[in-house]
Amino acid sequence: MGEIADYHVEQFASGRWGMNTNENKRRNEIMTNQNPTRVVTGEVRLSYVNLLRPRENQYGGEPKFSTTILVPKSDFATKQSIDAAIEAAKQIGKSKVWNGVIPPMVAIPVYDGDGVKPSDGMPFGEECKGHWVFSASSKVDQPPKIVDLNYNPIIDPTEVYSGMYARIAVNFAPYAQAGKKGIGCYLSTNVQKTRDGEPLGASAPAAQNDFGPSVGGQAPYVDPAQLPFNQSQYGQQQQSMPQQGYGQQPQYQQQPPVQQGYGQQQPMPQQGYGQQQQQPAPQQQQFDPITGAPIGGVYGL
Repeated sequence: MGEIADYHVEQFASGRWGMNTNENKRRNEIMTNQNPTRVVTGEVRLSYVNLLRPRENQYGGEPKFSTTILVPKSDFATKQSIDAAIEAAKQIGKSKVWNGVIPPMVAIPVYDGDGVKPSDGMPFGEECKGHWVFSASSKVDQPPKIVDLNYNPIIDPTEVYSGMYARIAVNFAPYAQAGKKGIGCYLSTNVQKTRDGEPLGASAPAAQNDFGPSVGGQAPYVDPAQLPFNQSQYGQQQQSMPQQGYGQQPQYQQQPPVQQGYGQQQPMPQQGYGQQQQQPAPQQQQFDPITGAPIGGVYGL
């Protein structure tokens, strides 16, 4: 191609097609003024997710929000941004934290998922293969904001779990603590879930997985006759109810079990509820649809 054609191709590919000189200059100024230590990743996978509730460190210390981030090695743009942010953090450390000198050995928070863990020398998990691995955290008073692709907040714990895919904003900063000098990685407020993934480890199940599909907002009908409860226990439960004080005990024992709990049959006004044959007591009793045990006493009280 000629120089003019090459120019137009470059303008189109960079997103500057149709922008005048002033707009192009303004865009470059905005990019230059961005925080050089802050990175918004491409799509990554999250592990060890503690983004909705802070978690205490197993070795003590204050609880923190945190997650482990798996960057595909095929995402060269994100890796280059991370490397540039770490170098910028080193320069900040030189001027503000490390007394004007960059240490010859600076601890870097990004590891090769195809290698071994620095903590114990054991290989990373299978989910880390083919990825760059690092963790990010924030204090309790700096909770991350989690949104979906439409920027709606996500607060359902079943939607935020280890194994999901997301884009995430992180910030790299120098530290000097307990004789160690290095670069730390911190959550920089925003997390955007991009899609679901196979859960890693234990995760909270969705209600639909436990209870099945919706039936119009009502609990499914369960025939009490099909419930596996003991009839003799049912009769004993009624005999133990305080309603025995309403009539003579010998008269209760002489009546069929299904009539107990109503009191004396002739003089009691409860007869107005209907004949015993039309409204047998077991139909008035309420039962737990899961265990089959009676709920409360007579009339389900």
